[in-house]
Amino acid sequence: MDIQAITDSVYYSYVILPILIFFARIFDQSIGILRIIVATKGLKHVAFIAGFFESLVWLLAISQILKEVDNIVGYIAFAAGFATGNFVGIYLEQRISIGFVVVRVVFRKNSDETIRLLRETNFTITIVDALGSEGAVKMIFSSIKRRELNTFISILNKNNPTAYYTVEDAKLIKDGVITKRKPFLRKTSVRK
Repeated sequence: MDIQAITDSVYYSYVILPILIFFARIFDQSIGILRIIVATKGLKHVAFIAGFFESLVWLLAISQILKEVDNIVGYIAFAAGFATGNFVGIYLEQRISIGFVVVRVVFRKNSDETIRLLRETNFTITIVDALGSEGAVKMIFSSIKRRELNTFISILNKNNPTAYYTVEDAKLIKDGVITKRKPFLRKTSVRK
């Protein structure tokens, strides 16, 4: 089979090439999103490698577009791959959950049970007595791994659903206590 004959065919130009461009854009855009995230977390070596592959794949995709400037299907595949790559990159970043977050919680009602469960699950917390707009409140602060955020929030929501909380990315954590988290037993320890 002659490769030149395949690449010159209409089927290649309007089906195979756009599919390849589409998947190349998904790949490079996903890597681009992950590169930005690891760069903001200070992982410069990972960002360097990701940037290399992101730009290499982008160049390969755009070179194919420029070879067939009159192929509108290639343009649509390029744009669709970019948009899909954004979605895939954000999804991957959420699944990987790199780094730490700082969680601040203000309890509007009794917080003792929630605090006990958070400590039993080995979340390190700092408790502060504070004054809210309606009187005395308790606040807690915790620096946790991003991948453990859902467990932390589920304890809050099941035991104290009216608690107000904020979550922020932490760029640097120094001299804190990050313990190994114990599994959270939903059925036996959580008040309904």
